Amino acid sequence: MKSNLLPIAREGWNYLIGSIVLLLIFKFLNFEFLQFLAFLAMMFFVYVFRNPERQNMLYQENSIVSPVDGTVVSIEELHDEENSGYKVEIEGTYLNVSLLRVPFTSSLEHIEIQRGARLSATSPLSKNINENAELIFADKRSSNKIKIIHKLKQSFETIDIDIIKAQDLLQGTRYGLMINGITTIYLPTNFRLNVGLGSELIASETLIGYFTNESKK
Repeated sequence: MKSNLLPIAREGWNYLIGSIVLLLIFKFLNFEFLQFLAFLAMMFFVYVFRNPERQNMLYQENSIVSPVDGTVVSIEELHDEENSGYKVEIEGTYLNVSLLRVPFTSSLEHIEIQRGARLSATSPLSKNINENAELIFADKRSSNKIKIIHKLKQSFETIDIDIIKAQDLLQGTRYGLMINGITTIYLPTNFRLNVGLGSELIASETLIGYFTNESKK
């Protein structure tokens, strides 16, 4: 995981430099309309790849904060063998900050990235073939863990995950980037939700909820 305290996420540097080069070329050639388009592209990339600093909120030890910016579009209680507890879906758009942040102090137990399509979320095929990343964060001391799946919608940039398996992570640390996607969080039964449908979430600042006790092994 590389530290990036610059105002633009490193994933956007090539896009930004390219748009600036085109802006200068079109300015030199006096192509005013193309110069204007290059300027719009530059401002778009500055906005989409913005990398704001976030406050480290002083929540209690068992707290979970949002890993993404977005809106809660679904909350479901699960009762099956594979998953039990809650499933929370958060939808992000081009208007949201795209940086991903660690939900609680933990280590990365599992990571799997599947490259694929970038269809609209309304397409019935999107759930099966769209690009996605599955991560499991675990606290070895308490055995608490959560699973997060990031799935792209229509986007010009791939999902970027900048952490590795078994890496120890602090709550709120940047760990990747996803532009225009849906994040699904699977929470265990020993969890108390602090958000509802329609809640607007800010990564690393909005409290998702708390583990109420140690999970069952």
